[in-house]
Amino acid sequence: MKRVLIIGASGGVGGAVAANCRARGDTVTTLSRSDDGFDVTDDAIVDQHLSALQGSYDLVLVATGALEIAGAAPEKSIKGVTARAMMDQFAVNAVGPALILRHAARLLPRDSQACIAVLSARVGSIGDNRIGGWVSYRSAKAAVNQIVHTTAIELARTHKQTVCVALHPGTVATRFTEKYLGRHPAVSPQEAAANLLRVMDNLSPEQTGGFYDWAGKEVVW
Repeated sequence: MKRVLIIGASGGVGGAVAANCRARGDTVTTLSRSDDGFDVTDDAIVDQHLSALQGSYDLVLVATGALEIAGAAPEKSIKGVTARAMMDQFAVNAVGPALILRHAARLLPRDSQACIAVLSARVGSIGDNRIGGWVSYRSAKAAVNQIVHTTAIELARTHKQTVCVALHPGTVATRFTEKYLGRHPAVSPQEAAANLLRVMDNLSPEQTGGFYDWAGKEVVW
């Protein structure tokens, strides 16, 4: 039995991971904007909620994020970029996880193995980008990958058994993606959750700082 913290638990993937963890007997704590007022873009709110948590967690999943914000769809090309849409993407998908990760050292045990993972996306991979478009979302996810990698380096100095990674869950059929599925194959949130838990349960401290997909395969930066 593990102590688990799911941030973004009202979303499809976060909620499914929480349900899977409870089903296997884990003690699960959840936070979300809709249920708890946990706004990842607000420093004070993030600090208030995370500082109130007691003890350490064996598994922490940051499942927050947004594809469309304030009605702004992903850009088809660089010509569609606006300052407001790009800043909104960074606030939710990069700054938000960073504000959470600054609490990581206190939320994780120092003397036992633990995992803290942030949901990213393959489109955040610079090396895998071959078609362009989605500039703001891609850039925010590339930024969160750097944030995770940097956090992993710092955590390794004091939490030598901790794994800190970015994860690509695959294309998941949720409200988050329903307008963009097209012909892309998608999995249910339940299947995505099972895949992510399998990956997180099998990662070793030597893999900390990496970017992995739902099958445990490393994704190019």
